[in-house]
Amino acid sequence: MKAVVYKGPYEVAVENVADPKIEGPLDAVIRITSANICGSDLHPYEGRVEFESGMVFGHENMGIVEEVGAGVDRIKVGDRVSVPFNLACGTCRNCNQGFTSACLRANPSGQPGAGFGYPAMGPYWGGQAELLRVPWADFNLLKLPEGTEHELDYTMLSDIFPTGYHGTEMAKVAPGKTVAVFGAGPVGLMAAHSAYLRGAAQVFVVDHQKDRLALAEKYGATSIDAGEVDVVAAIMDATGGFGVDSGVEAVGYQAHDPAGNEHPALVMDNLVSVVRATGAIGVVGVYNPVDPDAATEEAKDGRIAFDFGTAFTKGLSIGTGQCPVKAYNRELRDLITQGRATPGDIVSHELPLDDAVRGFDQFDKRVDGWTKVVLHPSR
Repeated sequence: MKAVVYKGPYEVAVENVADPKIEGPLDAVIRITSANICGSDLHPYEGRVEFESGMVFGHENMGIVEEVGAGVDRIKVGDRVSVPFNLACGTCRNCNQGFTSACLRANPSGQPGAGFGYPAMGPYWGGQAELLRVPWADFNLLKLPEGTEHELDYTMLSDIFPTGYHGTEMAKVAPGKTVAVFGAGPVGLMAAHSAYLRGAAQVFVVDHQKDRLALAEKYGATSIDAGEVDVVAAIMDATGGFGVDSGVEAVGYQAHDPAGNEHPALVMDNLVSVVRATGAIGVVGVYNPVDPDAATEEAKDGRIAFDFGTAFTKGLSIGTGQCPVKAYNRELRDLITQGRATPGDIVSHELPLDDAVRGFDQFDKRVDGWTKVVLHPSR
């Protein structure tokens, strides 16, 4: 099969690799119809985290079931399915408690949590390919309505739509709340969309990429251009000096100012400033325990020196961690099916798999208009 293979920093290639096969009775093989390039893919692409050369990229996947193992009895050949980026066994303590993002069995390294085509998350090839093997298929796969309707919307169910929603869950967004989302990338846009689905009264989205801010406005958010205004002052003024009830961090460890200078604590400092006393912050931007190329010595060891003293004084609740996709994807699927949610509106480019190299390059460079790239291996 053809697949997007990591070769080294800033180098990927579309190559022929061995087809995945059923390796155990609980496996399924999926023929991929849509696989997204995620902002998290750019961390290994840029060489900021270690990644094995020869690994197949892709943790945002959906497709049609091609084959199932002898022990699979819920999922059938021909089913249209979404594949959560979390790979989980379904029976360990964490899975039983709903924390499929921290499965204790799926990652052979012993680290909690496993996934497809991503550093430190196990040996599982990703789905930027024609085919994908999914272990524990009955547990992991989410059935979708038959046909091709809502393809671009459903393909967001594997990661970014649930992740954005998870940010609002940890930020305790509820009807009538005001919300500040930092980062207008795909996850930040999904957080803004999710905040309104949860009944938020007003959502501010902060970024300095104008094309992304324009998309935030299409979802009804108030855009704040960090390249033109003092972000903290703008949000405080817009809320009568009170601040917002909830904040979502959708940027992560590579936070940088409009000039391109990295400031690892920038977003958390701003959120601590704009979220009201006793409010809540949900952190879904990725932070790593080790980052040798970080801008500060502390951040190289995963220590982010944000204004924790003020956060403590204000009594802020701060939730963190990868999204347990299965906690949300069924309900979000149904919102899509009924026309209430439209996460596919963020898609800017649909490419055949052979154009993946260009897709990575343009998305990584933040070329204007390249907001979300979807690969279609079957085209």
